[in-house]
Amino acid sequence: MELYNLGKIPWEETQLIYHALAHLGREGLSLVSPASPYVCVGFHQDVKQEVDLDFCRANHIPVFRREVGGGAVYLDGDQLFFHLILHKDNPQVPKKKEAFYKKFLQPVIDVYRKIGIDAEYKPVNDIIAGTRKISGTGAGEIGDAVVFVGNLIVDFNYEMMAKVLKVPDEKFRDKVHKTLHDNLSTICRELGRDAAEKWDESRLNSMMAEAFQRLLGPMTPCRKDKELETKIDELRGRMLTETWLHQKGRRMEGRDVKIRAGINVVHRMHKAKGGLMRADFEVNEGKFGRVRLSGDFFCFPEGAVDQLEQRLEKRAIEEVRDLLVAFYSETGVETPGIEIDDWLRVLGH
Repeated sequence: MELYNLGKIPWEETQLIYHALAHLGREGLSLVSPASPYVCVGFHQDVKQEVDLDFCRANHIPVFRREVGGGAVYLDGDQLFFHLILHKDNPQVPKKKEAFYKKFLQPVIDVYRKIGIDAEYKPVNDIIAGTRKISGTGAGEIGDAVVFVGNLIVDFNYEMMAKVLKVPDEKFRDKVHKTLHDNLSTICRELGRDAAEKWDESRLNSMMAEAFQRLLGPMTPCRKDKELETKIDELRGRMLTETWLHQKGRRMEGRDVKIRAGINVVHRMHKAKGGLMRADFEVNEGKFGRVRLSGDFFCFPEGAVDQLEQRLEKRAIEEVRDLLVAFYSETGVETPGIEIDDWLRVLGH
């Protein structure tokens, strides 16, 4: 297996290198970080729906569509990426997804623990420190390869992450920013900036290489050869085009931003007979949080919507129908043209 411990490289090559290795059928581990920031979207996403392209253009932040699924994310040099490329039929690849993540996240956990962060695995594909996520990971198939990607998060620009996302309004953006800050941690945050400075990129990447080799066996240190450079250039000519970026993705009603396993920030809209309905809320381990309901419908008495927000707080989403039935029967609230099924469109699963 090949080891590409390359450190800082041009932003696009941090994505193109693992795509190239996978398409070439070469197994390996890549350890890199981008020399400049960019936004990366999942293969199935609609980039116009997920990313504020006007903001990115104005701030010279490129946007890239990968061949692996998952969500949109802001990436910069404070995130150290690992890419593990394995043949699908490699006997070391577990068939079950949870077993796969648990196995191949262990080296990352080991590195975090070695530098003093009590990290642990959280199903299905997260690493957490306390209650906060501290590594973003994902896996997918490219050609005949399984590709596992993730990062060590030295530091994170929470504000910029919230700014690059396409959101319905600034209140939702503030909610995303706060939820990210509450639920995503970094090496600097866990250890303190002064203590974190001794764990520079070179040292952390060496530790990552050692940890993965303990799991998978010795790897051969490599530089980019002619075949790999040619494939990277070929992919650059396809994957850095507007056609590739703007290919049709899966469209959704509203927005659903995953913060970590079990925590999402959700925005939904529904046009009912009685008017437009909007709901902004968090889903935290299956329960509502920070619920905000609005729209141009009528509600009598007017304060009843505030009561509904309070009733939903910290209640299980699976209970929402029963909560709505009880709310209407106990309060006598009237919402002309708005039925319980309409509320379920913005609050249900």
